[in-house]
Amino acid sequence: MAQEYLISKSKLNELEKELDYLKSVKRQEMAAVIKEALSHGDLSENSEYDEAKNSQAIMEARIVELEKMLQNSRVIDEESVDTDHVSIGCTVEVLFVEDDETETYDIVSSGEADALKNKISDESPLGSSLIGHRVGDTVVAQTPGGGLELKIVSIGKQNL
Repeated sequence: MAQEYLISKSKLNELEKELDYLKSVKRQEMAAVIKEALSHGDLSENSEYDEAKNSQAIMEARIVELEKMLQNSRVIDEESVDTDHVSIGCTVEVLFVEDDETETYDIVSSGEADALKNKISDESPLGSSLIGHRVGDTVVAQTPGGGLELKIVSIGKQNL
């Protein structure tokens, strides 16, 4: 069975727009580039043609990837997010015990992770250590830099 992708409605819209752009605009642009490169003669020494074909292959692979993701995606419904414990769709405030500093993170699927926006994947060291735990629980996240002790201060719903 294919992997199920949990995504927000906004991420679903973003993926659909990207797929539509690649299929309707980028494919035509790529065909024009390949046609132009073909007009330059001998294919055995035509680096423009090779580059265009490689770019086309990368684009087609992305189209297949997006179609697979969209076919196997399930939109996270804000109503189904349970704030009794940490799960995808939650916003979690944690206290870093060692530093006595708090930070707030959105728990998202791996395809939506963005460390600069404090959106952490449920599969990341920090995210996976928080999943399933409740307010008041203390967990240890095993990171490349060593273990981080965290206390869950609050759990809320994201604006999905």
